[in-house]
Amino acid sequence: MAKQGWLKKAVGEISKLRQGVFGKFGSLIGGSWNVPYVLNSTRVDYELARQLYHNTHDDYKLGAGFAKPIINTLAGFMGVPRFRCQDEEAQEVIDEHISRWVSRMQRTHQLSLRDGDCFVMLANLENDDSLYPDEENRIDFIIIPPEQIADIELDPITRRPKAYTIKARAKWKDEEGQEKEYTVLQKFTADSVILKVEGDAPEGLTSEIRPNPWGFIPIIHFKNEPEETELYGTSELEAVEPYLKAYHDVMLHAMQGSKMHSTPRLKLKLKDVQSFLQNNFPEALKAIQRGEQVNIDLKGHELLIFTDEEDASFIEAQSTIGDAESLLKLLFYCIVDVSEVPEFAFGVHTPSSHASVKEQMPLLIRRVARKREMVTENWQTLARMLLVMHSKITGKKFESYDAGITWDAVIERDEKEYADTIYTLVNALNTALLGGFISWDAAVDLLAQYIDTMQEYATDDPELPGERERIIKSWYLRSRLEDTEGLLDQLQDIEKVLNLNQNQSQKQNQTNEG
Repeated sequence: MAKQGWLKKAVGEISKLRQGVFGKFGSLIGGSWNVPYVLNSTRVDYELARQLYHNTHDDYKLGAGFAKPIINTLAGFMGVPRFRCQDEEAQEVIDEHISRWVSRMQRTHQLSLRDGDCFVMLANLENDDSLYPDEENRIDFIIIPPEQIADIELDPITRRPKAYTIKARAKWKDEEGQEKEYTVLQKFTADSVILKVEGDAPEGLTSEIRPNPWGFIPIIHFKNEPEETELYGTSELEAVEPYLKAYHDVMLHAMQGSKMHSTPRLKLKLKDVQSFLQNNFPEALKAIQRGEQVNIDLKGHELLIFTDEEDASFIEAQSTIGDAESLLKLLFYCIVDVSEVPEFAFGVHTPSSHASVKEQMPLLIRRVARKREMVTENWQTLARMLLVMHSKITGKKFESYDAGITWDAVIERDEKEYADTIYTLVNALNTALLGGFISWDAAVDLLAQYIDTMQEYATDDPELPGERERIIKSWYLRSRLEDTEGLLDQLQDIEKVLNLNQNQSQKQNQTNEG
């Protein structure tokens, strides 16, 4: 029994030091020991991350100013996705809701980059008729602070969430004005929502278990830099935090040295102090002779009288700013390198000695593309949840609940450069086609990468024709228009002949009647 007790304690998530101790026990057993891995559930220090972002932490005041550009630059260039559905009615539902969620979607990216985690819940505001009387079946986008997520239960194999537990505290005042506080725990599973109320809650708010009408958990975890071994995400400020602290310390030390440097001390080399005071400060000498304490003020004494071998000079402390400049510059580029954010994002809009703004943009574009790919699956899941919830509320069935995602270009393209690129590419493809060096399929597919309105050359979907069918249709229309030009000329000639014959017949009839 004792043996089983220490063996059970050894199983689980253990650090390197404890693994070393456990290795001794393993050698006693005689053979290797496989320790089941437990997902790391440590979190980002959300409070510190927010203090760094807002630069409110006293120990980082002179260095945390770099935190906000790091987060805002990535979130700003990421933007928000656009959803595309094959079902037109599903597209209308998504467009209607997404148009209201743009600001919160942008904030979702910002919070996940800063805090490492951002939890989004979709909820049907069926009880908010007073707020939205003109809208039925409204589904809202709610951002849950990561501190309120008390627990996440995952399937050990698929790693999909089985349950989310949300813990929130609230305060309210009763009729007598006394402030009361209570805690609400909500555990969401695919089948039910368990509500547990603790403390002095308002009347009508009680613990209960109600069925989950959706059949799934309407919560999505946006996790920055996800790892299979980590339950929560990583903040963009974690890696750069030591450099922010070092920058603060160096800058503070340099400023303190600057104060000493800016206050020089007077050094006097005198043979006879009494004669010096008599020649320059006679009032001070008389006060000294009376036994009074004297402070000598140099104001109004632009000229001092000295005898031979006497002199005066200033003692100045050596400035530390010059020595700190190189170190501050080194720390700045450490922040740039570790954060992977180009230096011009911090206000350096002129080319530096390392790389110009134009040369730094490709690095930012690739980084933003990676961040977008990181959240693409989450946004697709959110769109699918929205359509399923809307379908269950209204009873409307869609042909497809899948939604694709497109993103705006990271940098607004130069229209002239874009037009020149298309012109050059089309001429090159035309030459290659005439020379037999490339197929129609390859030419159209390549050109479609530059022109958004083009489709693939050939598709298997009869409802979505490829570019080949669209080209053939355009040829038919152009041929008919070209043939019509000749037919119109013939029609005009025929009408002229008919009009001429009609006029002649009328004249002949008038002659016969006369």
